[in-house]
Amino acid sequence: MNDEVNDDVNGDVNRDVEQAGDLAGRAARGAAVTVIGLGARLTIQVGSVVVLARLLSPHDYGVVAMVLAIVGVGDLLRDFGLSAAAVQAPHLSNGQRNNLFWTNSAIGLLLGAVTFVAAAPIAAFYDTPALVPVTQALAGMFLLDGMMTQYRASLVRAMRFRAVAFVDVLSPAAALVAAIVFAVIGAGYWALVAQQLTGAAVGLVAFAIVGRWLPGRFDRKAPMRHLYSFGGYLLGSQLIGYLANNIDSMTIGHRFGPTPLGLYNRAFQLLMNPLNQVRAPSTTVALPVLSRAGTTPQFDRIVRAGQLTLAYPVAIGLAILIGIAHPTVEILLGDAWAQVPPILRLLAVAGIFQTLSYVGYWVYLARGLTRQLLQYSTVSAVIRITCVLVGSFWGVVGVAAGYAIAPMIAWPLSLWWLNRLTPFPVAALYRGAGRSLTIGAVAGLASAGAAWCLRDGSPWLQVAAGLLAGLGAAALLALAPPFRRDVATLRAAVTAALRRPRG
Repeated sequence: MNDEVNDDVNGDVNRDVEQAGDLAGRAARGAAVTVIGLGARLTIQVGSVVVLARLLSPHDYGVVAMVLAIVGVGDLLRDFGLSAAAVQAPHLSNGQRNNLFWTNSAIGLLLGAVTFVAAAPIAAFYDTPALVPVTQALAGMFLLDGMMTQYRASLVRAMRFRAVAFVDVLSPAAALVAAIVFAVIGAGYWALVAQQLTGAAVGLVAFAIVGRWLPGRFDRKAPMRHLYSFGGYLLGSQLIGYLANNIDSMTIGHRFGPTPLGLYNRAFQLLMNPLNQVRAPSTTVALPVLSRAGTTPQFDRIVRAGQLTLAYPVAIGLAILIGIAHPTVEILLGDAWAQVPPILRLLAVAGIFQTLSYVGYWVYLARGLTRQLLQYSTVSAVIRITCVLVGSFWGVVGVAAGYAIAPMIAWPLSLWWLNRLTPFPVAALYRGAGRSLTIGAVAGLASAGAAWCLRDGSPWLQVAAGLLAGLGAAALLALAPPFRRDVATLRAAVTAALRRPRG
């Protein structure tokens, strides 16, 4: 009898271990597909920066950036946190999915109408009349994005990462083609408007096709309260975060005008857009996997491995960029953007520390702690807004400095805050972050030193030397014992990503 009980218990444990291992494998394979798509999106993003910067002026970018800094908040309202709610929910019926689709679509339609009407006040805020037609045109994005929200969420929930990666590459590629065509024919900032609208339209159609799903009618009997509650708290934290993330652009546009904003926007787009292409897909993979891992030991292991997988390449890459910022901007943007390098360096510092805190965001969502996330986001927003507004007294570079200092303060606070709420490997994450920062600093110093030694040579030579020196220094430091363990963890993640799923 005891043997039978032990066999049952052992069988349950083995099944739990197998399920946990399968989750880790699915996470790794999803990450592998995502990385491939990421490489394609980064190529498109850099191509967009390089090509359009030579076809459009800083003023053109500043005009569109003014609008996006304000109406971009509507994208959060349109989502209402319901995409994450759909992915995180343990069970989601067809009726609930239909209701979420119609809710997002209705919100998108309403926001589009409000934005269209608000075009004149937005133009008055910036004292730029050209913003009226631009704002009215961009209002159409809300309905397109609203209809797309649950199509994408359904694919993520089903862990169909390959389909998500395909559409995430197709839509920006089509958008870039449209922007280039409009820029070549002399449309100016309307090329950037066309880029936004084309990306949204292509994304909607593509997600609908690969999703193979047509929404049914609204189901009044489907329980929705817990989904709306989750989404509402998440929306609150996202709105606060959005204000904090865009206070820099709004401050520059309001105080200094479209041309300085255009310069800042190019630095931001050159750095943060590719970086977001790394971080946002990581949430696409991490959220469904961590939600299913629940409170198993596998949860902590995935969190630690996820931080290392995200932090090391970002810290090393951005640190090297800091060292070779000047020749990089000279190559990619040209002489008209000579004021961008100091801004780019400061934003790179911000990007490193923002990435370190990103793993905490996964845990908030996976554990359903959106109300607590709202509380922390409020504190973090106050820190960033204060730093940016104080920095603005020193001009655009001062704004960038404030934007960089804020996450340096908020990052350790974020992990401490989360550790008060839920079991969380905070000490291991602090140590892992410290190692990634150390190796990044060494790579950055080596990169800067190599570029400085060749400062009178070709910018291409400076970039090549800085890149090789930075990577070489990082590789040498990785031979030290603390870093060797991290390398083993990263190697295991890559091996799991390449392993074929069973059956």
